[in-house]
Amino acid sequence: MKTVSRVISLLFLCLLLSISNAFSQGLEITKPEDVGMSSVRLSRIDKLLKAIVDKNTAKGAVAAVARHGKLVYLKATGDMDEGKPMQKDTIFRICSQTKLVTSVAVMILYEEGQFNLNEPISKYIPEFKDTMVLLEDSSASKGYNLVPPKREITIRDLLAHTSGISYAFWGRPYIAEWYLNAGVSDGLSETEGTIADNIKKLAKCPLLFHPGEDYEYGLNIDVLGYFVEIVSGMPLDKFFRERIFEPLGMKDTYFFLPEDKISRLAAIYAYDENGGLSKLGKKITGPGFLNPKINSNIFDPTYPYKGPRTCLFGGAGLSSTALDYMRLCHMILNKGELNGVRLLSPLTVELMTRNHAGDHNIWLAGKGWQAGFGGVTLHDRDQGGYIMANGTFNWGGYYATNFDIDFKNDMIYMLFTQRTPYQTYQAEEFGKLRVLTHVAIIEK
Repeated sequence: MKTVSRVISLLFLCLLLSISNAFSQGLEITKPEDVGMSSVRLSRIDKLLKAIVDKNTAKGAVAAVARHGKLVYLKATGDMDEGKPMQKDTIFRICSQTKLVTSVAVMILYEEGQFNLNEPISKYIPEFKDTMVLLEDSSASKGYNLVPPKREITIRDLLAHTSGISYAFWGRPYIAEWYLNAGVSDGLSETEGTIADNIKKLAKCPLLFHPGEDYEYGLNIDVLGYFVEIVSGMPLDKFFRERIFEPLGMKDTYFFLPEDKISRLAAIYAYDENGGLSKLGKKITGPGFLNPKINSNIFDPTYPYKGPRTCLFGGAGLSSTALDYMRLCHMILNKGELNGVRLLSPLTVELMTRNHAGDHNIWLAGKGWQAGFGGVTLHDRDQGGYIMANGTFNWGGYYATNFDIDFKNDMIYMLFTQRTPYQTYQAEEFGKLRVLTHVAIIEK
């Protein structure tokens, strides 16, 4: 057994050297044992990645693990595109993981004293002043009534997803039709116009409930993307670049990829009629998640590099690499600072990582949504049979990218693939990574 352990440790050393050579500008590399983790146990992730590809769950994947601010595991497996091997610096459409970036941007401006979280969004986007609430009523001629909201949407409501704003792709009765008829984009397809155009269309649509009275995962953070533009006086992509990406050393994160980086973008795959995974190369319109009778699920795999390239979606528009996103996560784990660069104060990060949705967030089964950041576990628990520590903050993206920031164990881990539609396999495979990462901890 000692011989096996030495061999595995040697293999890990070789892996770390290859990581270091390829990504010397990135996070510090170290042996797992230096941060209280087992090389032997971490090596089990190799089998998980191999199984993902062998079982045709996804064409390829990248997994990364870091603890105490140091990278201890980074591996790519399978294909990123037809005939092209997955690389450690492959670029993925991270979709809803964009929400963390936009939320950080909002809180940067908050720290500058630009606004109060309880201010109505209509102060900055007047179109929301007259937004109504849609209440279903079978006795009404249209099946619903429109009534004035009990109060206006606040910035805090948008961060907490308690505004009443939804997504068209849910396919909710009446609301989805309103969004589609108004030309509102969910952010997963090539879109004409600007973020301002999209949000102003959204403001003409009714809310699902009175602000603050429930939780609905929706276009809230996209509204805040436009809000960042208004308050900062800068286009959202420029604000991200100058205030977040460049300070953190994130060199591969974009709304629209430069020509010289398009070749590094992973293809999206979906099951075909024969049960195999086929590459998607065109716009797809499909049934809503909650109402299959409504064709409201619209996505387009070419949006990061084709089309108008003018609409910046603060809730779903970015593409990035695992290592780039790891730097953002480390800033949060370090309470607002990375490598001597401070973007946020510790108190602001503490505010962001609270549960602001209260007991409304039922569909996440025990999690809460805090300041547009992600899910928060409220206690040590197993989620669907998988370990998840108290104080873990996490989220994922539509095309199967996931990350956890585990404050209790001072650890970050992520699994990136590119598959659609978002299905249970994503939670299952990432859940297995959670187990393999946590049981590799041998010292606190």
